[in-house]
Amino acid sequence: MSHLRNKTKKGVRLVRTILELVRIIAIFGLFGALSWIIIGNMYTINNAIESYSWLGALAILVLLFVLYRNKLQFSGWYKGKGRKKLPVEVSNTLIFISVLLMISPFVLGPLFH
Repeated sequence: MSHLRNKTKKGVRLVRTILELVRIIAIFGLFGALSWIIIGNMYTINNAIESYSWLGALAILVLLFVLYRNKLQFSGWYKGKGRKKLPVEVSNTLIFISVLLMISPFVLGPLFH
């Protein structure tokens, strides 16, 4: 009976992990697409800036990572070990890098085109 209980627990953990992975993909896909719809038009001012718009997309992904690690991971299906917020310094650094990435097409486009 104990052997069956352990298999059931492992199965539940596996299903929760798979559901959480699907949730992460959906969050990044949906929020990433919505964010890009909102800010993507800023980079279509001219071709020089538009060629570096991928840096803005990378900035969105970094921001979504910070949001997931600090808020969204605690409301999902996965209940395993290692669920903790990013340290404040790391969060602030990643947010700062993300802002720089969002601004960089406006600097790099005219500079290198």
